[in-house]
Amino acid sequence: MAGPVLVVLAAGMGSRYGGLKQMDRIGKNGEVLLDYSVYDALKAGFEKVVFIIRHDIEKDFRELVLSRMEKRVTYELAFQDLDTIIPPDIFAGARQCGRTKPWGTAHALLCAASCIGGPFTVLNADDFYGREAYLTMGAYLAGIAGSPDADGAIVPYELRKTLSPEGTVTRGVCEIKDGYLASVEELTAIEEKDGVIFNTGPGGIRRDLAARMPVSMNFWGFPAGVLPHFQRYFNNFLADFARDMKGNIKSECFIPRAADWLIREKIIRIKALEADSDWFGVTYREDREAAVKKIEELTAKGVYPPDLWE
Repeated sequence: MAGPVLVVLAAGMGSRYGGLKQMDRIGKNGEVLLDYSVYDALKAGFEKVVFIIRHDIEKDFRELVLSRMEKRVTYELAFQDLDTIIPPDIFAGARQCGRTKPWGTAHALLCAASCIGGPFTVLNADDFYGREAYLTMGAYLAGIAGSPDADGAIVPYELRKTLSPEGTVTRGVCEIKDGYLASVEELTAIEEKDGVIFNTGPGGIRRDLAARMPVSMNFWGFPAGVLPHFQRYFNNFLADFARDMKGNIKSECFIPRAADWLIREKIIRIKALEADSDWFGVTYREDREAAVKKIEELTAKGVYPPDLWE
């Protein structure tokens, strides 16, 4: 492929949303947020899309999502299930302990590794990142084509613009030095009250956070050569899991934590790209109405045509 690859994390179970938010219709013609992500990526020069889904949602995904875009998009499906690329003994132990969900976003990425083959962006299916983010990342990835060991990249967003009025959120808090990501720390239970943004950590410890703090919304770019290192990180995660399966039964292997490890181990540098782009998403079902309005506004401005895939 001449252009970069878009890898879409669409296997999530939507526990806080109360359903499969990656297939919740947002546009007037039944479009989901993922439609707009793919449309923007094509505008930015991406030439192939890899959708990572679960086998149990394949039929619905084909009918509700792929049926609209498949004549316009070159794509492959990759599958993330509980047993995908998991050693049989660990899978058996996990099932015996009662584990039912897959192993996180880093696991999902590895499930799609054989479909990638070049510079790629990996992102969430249920987030809207804005066309500027795709243009910026697409240009960067085009510049590292043929360099499997090039730097990675991230498009960070301001924390205050990524909160939900409906409840707490999880964000990867970024430290950026000299234009590169120095660290990323995954913080849960982030919310805003009385004009102050904070997270509540283990033991109820409160930590105030700056409103303009850069955070990861899982908009990453990497050369293909990083995938064996992701595999090594995931192998370490599985080894930790195996030592205490019951204690780790709900643990997941996330891309931001893997990226932080890659930085600390000096395996790769990750460039922080600047893009004048707004994020919105649907963490909770109540967020849906705001997302519908934003898409209507962007369509009225001519950013998107009324019928996206006609």
